[in-house]
Amino acid sequence: MQAMKPYAELEQRFRRLSAVGGALAMLGWDQSAMMPEGGAEARAEQMATLSVLRHEWLTDPALGGLLEAAEEQADRLTDWQRANLREMRHEWRHATALNGKLVDALSRAAATCEMVWRKAKKENDFKAFAKVFGPVLELTREAAAAKAALLGRSPYDALLDEYYPGGSSKSIDAIFADLGKFLPGFIDKALARQAKKPAPLPISGPFSTDKQREAGLFFMKALGFDFHHGRLDVSAHPFTGGTPSDVRITTRYADEDFTRSLMGVLHETGHALYELGLPGKWQHQPVGRAGGMVLHESQSLLVEMQVCRGDEFLSFATPVLRRIFGGDGPAWSLENLQRTYRRVQPSLIRVDADEVTYPAHVILRYRLEQMLLSGDLAINDLPDAWADGMQTLLGVDVPDHGHGCLQDIHWSTGSIGYFPTYTLGALAAAQLFAAAKAADPAIQPGIAKGDFKPLLRWLRKHVHSLGSLLSTDDLLRQATGNPLNATAFKAHLKARYLS
Repeated sequence: MQAMKPYAELEQRFRRLSAVGGALAMLGWDQSAMMPEGGAEARAEQMATLSVLRHEWLTDPALGGLLEAAEEQADRLTDWQRANLREMRHEWRHATALNGKLVDALSRAAATCEMVWRKAKKENDFKAFAKVFGPVLELTREAAAAKAALLGRSPYDALLDEYYPGGSSKSIDAIFADLGKFLPGFIDKALARQAKKPAPLPISGPFSTDKQREAGLFFMKALGFDFHHGRLDVSAHPFTGGTPSDVRITTRYADEDFTRSLMGVLHETGHALYELGLPGKWQHQPVGRAGGMVLHESQSLLVEMQVCRGDEFLSFATPVLRRIFGGDGPAWSLENLQRTYRRVQPSLIRVDADEVTYPAHVILRYRLEQMLLSGDLAINDLPDAWADGMQTLLGVDVPDHGHGCLQDIHWSTGSIGYFPTYTLGALAAAQLFAAAKAADPAIQPGIAKGDFKPLLRWLRKHVHSLGSLLSTDDLLRQATGNPLNATAFKAHLKARYLS
């Protein structure tokens, strides 16, 4: 028992760190969903104080000694404990790269910038955003340089490692190059095939927020969301927050179109199901957390894109939507909803993009954030670079900043390195859903009847319950037989849009 003491003390320390992290998560959710603008200054102070406190605990010199002592005794630990120790070391290395002053400054700058971004987006005011984004970007560069020096990676890869542990821009570049060769020709073929069919009939509104919320709650419940441990609210940018025992998801509503909000809810429900399914025994330990954002995005995109735009789900959903919204006539037919939800159309907004053109939105952001971080792109040149990229990649003109470079929240909070995980998650989603369907023939008939238990059971076993036990590639190999790649994604697009 004496030999287990270093590891046991580490678990106790990380349990306390988890509690502070959970408090920060709830404060962040409240800031985006509930907090009045006048609370911004006090909230920035609260979050900065807790961030610094957590950082001080995590960088305590004694913790480094405990890690070394526990690693010397790793052969006496279980597989889960060894994986937990690995995740502790990973978190500790990222934390010790930064000093408390930088953590405090970045937390305050990000909190301020997010509040300004919300207003700037509505008012198309890039100058106001640029003024507060400048400090966030400078501090993020400082953090990236410090982490790069410690981890022996490039500054961008050092930030990427927070969202995709072990991932690299080199591997992402290879995958995106593969997609870059495939997608332009495929998009042309999909658009040509689509042009031979009737265009979707408009589904006329207005649709009240109450009815849209009713629809969202219905499908959340059907998918398996546990309302005893979560809730649905509204924010400027849909997201999932909170903790695994108190999952908060948000959406936004538009009176003229319920389809965008509903898919936003379904997307965030995929995130929430992952959080709710994480291993309860390890809830307050690093190994009990989600295995990075590639896997997290795979779960949201598996639900939204793979499942909820498929024939089985739409056949189940059509009569429900007719009932809730009082819809009737050809516009509310299954065929029209299929055309509506699977319409390929280059567009301005990433979160509303179809799954065929979505990767182009991500590739643009991936390129621009690398240039912002390196200094190759000045903040004031961002709108023009964005407009040029949208024209080159998707052939669309950007009318204003709100529909352009101000549409996403990520950069305002310093979250550089996150964007590529969306498309990598889409690839993983295709792999996982293909493997699930092959393993359990009851999954697709179940979805058609509104029974998602077979699918959720498979995901619980092969993804959710594993937390961070395995790396992304190891989990995918175990669940699907292959590491992360674009093969299943391309096969899925061909089957859905060309066959």
